[in-house]
Amino acid sequence: MIDVALAAKLRDAGLEWTPTVHDRFAIPAHDLDDRVFSLNDMSTEIRRFGDQSAIMFNGAVEWSLDWIMREKVVWLPTESQLRELLGDRFDSLNRTGTGFTCRTRSDPHGFTGDTASQAYALALLATL
Repeated sequence: MIDVALAAKLRDAGLEWTPTVHDRFAIPAHDLDDRVFSLNDMSTEIRRFGDQSAIMFNGAVEWSLDWIMREKVVWLPTESQLRELLGDRFDSLNRTGTGFTCRTRSDPHGFTGDTASQAYALALLATL
């Protein structure tokens, strides 16, 4: 997963996000910078009853933040989403000694990151 700072750069460069179930995002405010949230149809949790456990289905998460405007959050696209966003601009991804290099058709030198996701994100950022 890419970090919030790189995701914010993608957003600021014009990356469009249409939220869908299972997308991950961060809220870079409200002292929640280090938390990753996921869009779900319904939240679930495990509750223990003695030596047994149950999966509880909740219609809404009960906490102090009931809603937030989409513009206040930062989408954290997955590795597969980043590669899909590169589309036909993507040329190759190669493991290096310390990470990964993503090459695009317009920049054969590539973009190197510690993870494949980071390399994809840097390549996508250059195309935006």
